[in-house]
Parts: sequence; C-alpha cells; structure tokens
Amino acid sequence: MKRYGNLWPEIIDFDNLLLAARNAQRGKRYRDNVLAFNANLASELTRLQTELNEQRYVPGGYHTFEIRDPKPRLISAAPYRDRVVHHALCNVIQWRIERSFIHDSYANRLGYGTHRALKRFTTFARSHRYVLQCDIRKYFPSIDREILKTLLRRKLKCPQTLWLADTIIDASVRHGDLSAADARHFPGDELLTPLERRRGLPIGNLTSQFFANLYLNGLDHFVNEQLRVPHYLRYADDFALFSNDRAQLVAAREAIAVYLETLRLQLHPIKTQLFETRHGANFVGFRVLGDRVRVRNDNLQRSRRRLRKLQREYGVGAIAPEKIAQRLQSWDAHLRHGDTYRLRQCIFANLRFELLGDRDRLEPTECIRERVNA
Repeated sequence: MKRYGNLWPEIIDFDNLLLAARNAQRGKRYRDNVLAFNANLASELTRLQTELNEQRYVPGGYHTFEIRDPKPRLISAAPYRDRVVHHALCNVIQWRIERSFIHDSYANRLGYGTHRALKRFTTFARSHRYVLQCDIRKYFPSIDREILKTLLRRKLKCPQTLWLADTIIDASVRHGDLSAADARHFPGDELLTPLERRRGLPIGNLTSQFFANLYLNGLDHFVNEQLRVPHYLRYADDFALFSNDRAQLVAAREAIAVYLETLRLQLHPIKTQLFETRHGANFVGFRVLGDRVRVRNDNLQRSRRRLRKLQREYGVGAIAPEKIAQRLQSWDAHLRHGDTYRLRQCIFANLRFELLGDRDRLEPTECIRERVNA
C-alpha cells in the first residue's frame, strides 16, 4: 500500500494557496467575507502561509444553520479563510488518494458526479433482476474521527500534512442530531465508549466531502473484491448492488452490516431495501424504470419552488436576466438526463418573468427555447 510523504512544501506553497483561494470563491465571489479577504489577498495568503509553516494555524468558528432539502439538514459553514486552507490541502492529497478509489465511486470527484452515476445506475438496473439499495443511518454525524485519522495514516506519512488534517477534523463542530439515544455499542465497546468517542463531520466542507468518500473506500473494495456481486456503485453514503441472484444480495446485506460495524456505522433500517428492478428505483433525484427515467416528484417540487422564487426576485429587481438564463439552462441540462421532453415543454414553453408595476416581460431566452424544442 503506497503512502505519500513530503507533501507539506507543496501544500503551503504560495501558488497552491492562491489556487485554493480562487477555487474557494467560486459562486461566492461577491460575498462580504470573500471581498474582504480578496481586498488584501497577498497579505492574507502570506499570513496563512506563515501560520501553516509554523503550525500555528487555528481554524475559526463555524456558522451553523438548517436547510430542508427536502428533510431538515444541519449545515455548518467554515469561515472563508478556513475554506481556503481546505482547498489547499485537498489540492495536494485528493488526487493522490483517489487513485485507490474504485471506478464506480461517484461523489465529489472531478469528472464523475450525479449524472454519470445515474447513467451507470440505469445501465445496471436494466441488466439485472434485483437491486439492493443501501443508505447509512446519519452518515456524516456518525463518522468516527479516530477511525478517519487512522485511514488517513494508511495513505499519508507526511507529519505536517497529518497535523493539518487532524486540526481540521478536531475543529469540526459536533452535530446535534446524534443524541445519547443514538449512541450504539459496537463489538468491543465498554459501557461509556459510544459517548466518549468523538464523531461527526460538518456537511458543507470540501474536506468533509473528501474524508467521507475515503471513509467508505474500504467498503467499496470489500464489496467488489470479497462479496463479488456482479455490479456495485456508490454516491456518497447511497450505494447499490445488482444481481440476478436474490440470495446473493440477502447475504451481501448481512455481510455489509457486519463490515460497517468496524467503521461504527449502521445501515438505515428503512431506506435499505432489496427489490426487483422492474418496480423502479430512486437514485440521485430520478426514478429509474425499465423503459424511462423520470424526475422524482419531490425533486421536481423543490425545483418549482426555486423557480417561483426566481420570478419573485425578478419582479422586485433583485436578480439580473443573465442570472435567470444561467439557472434555467442549468435546470434544463439537469432535466435532460431523464426522459423529460414533455415536462420541459410544460415548464419552459410559456415561462414568463414580470417586473412588478410594469408591463415589461422577460421571455425565456432563445437558447432555452431551442434546447427545449430539441
């Protein structure tokens, strides 16, 4: 097993920190904290470089808030300065560690993503009779930090890089959606072990997304190399096994549950299901059927709510037409990954944006019309 060393000079290199700042500001360029940081970019990066080099860097406090997408999720956002550090670390270690990832792990990887995962899922579903769809119960809040650090040490041997990774992990807020009632004893635990172990990573950090992928990398290899199920793929903590042999998947479910105990994780008792693929399966916001791929109703409802919000924002002059066109094109591109021609006709054909107190209207852009009619 290859372990990477001597990474620290690359991480704290000024050019790497500058690249990290550029990556961290994508989509957030005009926020106050980003503008303040960029106003003195060179000095801010130099100060960060010095703190990291002397190992005096201390992460700031998180801003925690709840979203509904569709279920309530607790999101913890790190200060922008810390997000630059997260990108600087991932710029150097992510591509190296990802070499050990299986081909069919799709979350948060350059060139992969939801749409490629959907295409692969559809291919597998239409060529096998059964699917075992699995979901891990409260995944991000349940990640054991000591186990994560051990997994990182199997890949890295650079002391300073490991110090930075540990610092980011230890500074993570402990999510409140895992109570004492959620604490479960795993093999070898003493009475108070579940309460003593630190667990949980904040959803939203680039490092959290990468660490979460790494945390389940061993499971991916276990399924592929030991269970030898015909086809398997994973997107974050949602994964699926396909076979024409139902008994094989029943046995696989039991074996996976036992393996996850070594990571102090549990399968979700309701969301983990084994069924025939002809009944249709939900995956990354779509429903995959034998002859078509539809958008899930809850996903469509959320998108329509966002569309109504765009119309309200345009009505009071809070958003530019160019931004609306970009978002509509993005949504149209997403819908095209399903069999959605009539749906797109219904949504976009008569779409109107009106300024309040004015008769001016913004028609759907010609490129949207052309794409919808294609």
